[in-house]
Amino acid sequence: MADQGPAEPDRSTLRLALVVGGLVLAVLLGFGLGRLNTTGAATGSPSLAAEHTDPPGVAPHNHGSATATDQGAATEPGGLAVSSAGFTLAPLATEFAAGRPGQLRFQVRDAQRRPVARFAIVHDKPMHLIVVRRDLTGYQHLHPTMAADGTWSVPLTLGQPGLWRAYADFTVVADNGAQTAVTLGTDLVAPGDYRPRPLPAPATSTTVDGFTVGYQGTPQAGATVPLTFRVDGAGGAAPLERYLGAYGHLVALREGDLGYLHVHPETELVDGQIKFWLTTPGPGRYRLYLDFQVNAEVRTAEFTLTVP
Repeated sequence: MADQGPAEPDRSTLRLALVVGGLVLAVLLGFGLGRLNTTGAATGSPSLAAEHTDPPGVAPHNHGSATATDQGAATEPGGLAVSSAGFTLAPLATEFAAGRPGQLRFQVRDAQRRPVARFAIVHDKPMHLIVVRRDLTGYQHLHPTMAADGTWSVPLTLGQPGLWRAYADFTVVADNGAQTAVTLGTDLVAPGDYRPRPLPAPATSTTVDGFTVGYQGTPQAGATVPLTFRVDGAGGAAPLERYLGAYGHLVALREGDLGYLHVHPETELVDGQIKFWLTTPGPGRYRLYLDFQVNAEVRTAEFTLTVP
């Protein structure tokens, strides 16, 4: 008798197999999607709105000012108060052991003391946190992450005993889409023997990790003037890379009250240099901190500036 091969299953069996297989697949897909949604909720990703955009025609400018003229020039530095523009910086703890890694946690609260959770992306981040000791040493530029309840957190080490100042630089997005740029400040403390260091003498050039960084420009109280920074390596002009969306970031802090300015540069290099427009609100001594990136590593050049 000839071999007829294996018997083919009847149509009822095929239909049953397809139904069972479809049910199993649906369950597996639903389980997978459920895990993805749950994971997203647990990580507490910030409720971020659109990118921060400036009005057309606005030149590079200062952030962190408490008030501004119609041209956007700062008249007073920011970060002098824990509350401003209806928002309050609320740290969960302010004391750290000097030299030991810790965690800074804080919220930004509105006028009803509710945690704020909608922030615009400004220079690639929703929150820029600057930390510096009262003698303007130990500068750090950090980027906290936000949990679902509006609590920001970031690893922080206060290297030396003393009083420190933390600046939260951010832009809140209202329900109607309006954006409000705010800089709030709060004091932190590392108990111990605080020995403040005197500011270095004013200079227009410094070295950091083998790079020579110099600037040109003469800031004047109440006026907006250009500052151009050049970064040179062993073979000449350093191959600057964009860091947080720009070729450089400049923070200026005023000696005494520690008034804060965060200055945005031109979008492109100008003759191979980073060009800023700086408005100093008044006379005094300022410490400048220039963040720049070469070979995927960020470095900070520091300068002392006297404004007559």
